[in-house]
This record gives sequence, structure tokens and C-alpha cells, in this order.
Amino acid sequence: MATKQKILIVDDDNNIAELVALYLTKECFETKIVNDGEEALKQFHIFHPDLILLDLMLPGIDGYQVCREIRHTSDVPIIMLSAKGETFDKVLGLELGADDYIIKPFDSKELVARVRAVLRRFHVKSPSAAPKEKCVSYPDLVINLTNYSVTYMGHQIDMPPKELELLYFLAASPNQVFTREQLLDHIWGYEYIGDTRTVDVHIKRLREKIKDNPNWALSTVWGIGYKFEVKDS
Repeated sequence: MATKQKILIVDDDNNIAELVALYLTKECFETKIVNDGEEALKQFHIFHPDLILLDLMLPGIDGYQVCREIRHTSDVPIIMLSAKGETFDKVLGLELGADDYIIKPFDSKELVARVRAVLRRFHVKSPSAAPKEKCVSYPDLVINLTNYSVTYMGHQIDMPPKELELLYFLAASPNQVFTREQLLDHIWGYEYIGDTRTVDVHIKRLREKIKDNPNWALSTVWGIGYKFEVKDS
């Protein structure tokens, strides 16, 4: 019999947490509830979840800090839950390394669908068999999706997972133009329900870290989207 996938639910509202646990238990997930950030970090190492549902507004250590701490050592999928629906809050959560962001109140079927989509995407990214290394190289730039590293001008560049995945996706298809909607769909793994400005923010962050090179550039195609432009030598 297959082992159940484990979901760590972090929410200081126990009524919401128990309701979410009920939804997921019905879908054959194993769940564990914690109500504050400090306990979340402790149980992360004890429970070893396959995915974390993380509320932002927590007593003590908030959800943003919990996400930041976990991302120092693990790429376990994290879905942030929040009543705050502003674009800034969503983008901040995603930039810290969250895989998705769901606004409260949410529909139970959508929550389960998002959980399954994120887990599916994570397991495709991390198969049990050793995959062929996914790496693209250009002058002064190496993007390795296998070990999630970027080397620019001979130096390792710190980069949240979604930024790295976006850069890799564009660089792996040089000179191909992608719309913002296509990039959201490819990087987030399904039709992302949110503002396409999320892509613009991620591109802006990439350009702050990776400057254009005489041989290549992260280019805007006005009115359409973006491309990784490779220039003729």
C-alpha cells in the first residue's frame, strides 16, 4: 500500500486548520496541525512533511519568516494562506520561495487541487531515479536546475526557486517569445489565478542580479512578454 503524503498545516485559527485537515484527510493525505511559527519549524524536522500549508499571520514568528527559515535548508513545497490579497503580499511570499499563495476564504476543492498541482510539479522536478542534469550555459552564465544554482561572472548567485525556474525556462528556449500567461502556466504548473504583474516583478528581480551580456539578454517584447535573446557572435 502506498504511503500517504504528509501535509503540515500551520494556522493559528484552529477551526480553519481542522477544516483544512478534514478536507485533506478525505483525499487520503496525512495531516498535522500546528498553531504558531516556532512549533512549525520544530515539526518540520520531526514530521517531515511533503508539503506545508502556511498561514502568514502567526503569533511570534510569522509565516514569511517560517518560509525563509525552511528555504535555507529545504525546497519542500510551501503554499501560503492569507486573508491579505494585495499583490505586494503575494509577490513577497513567492519571492521568499513559496510555491503558491491562496487567499482566504477559499473553496475546499480549489485548495485540494492546488495541493495536488504543487505536489505533482515537485515530484516531476525531483524524481526518485537520478535524472539527467538540467543545465544551460552561456558566456558568463550557468543555470543548473538539477541543483538549483546560478553562476554568473564566476560567482554563485542567491536566487529564490521561482526566479531560478523562470530564468532557466527562458534560457532553455533561446529567442523564443513567451507571454506572461504562458510563463505563469509553465512555472507555476497550472493556470495561475493572480496578477500577471507577478512575472514582471520576477523579471525585474532577475535583471537586478543578472546584467545583460554582449552575447545574450533578458529582453522585453513589448505588448507580448519576454524572451532570452541570444545574439549572433
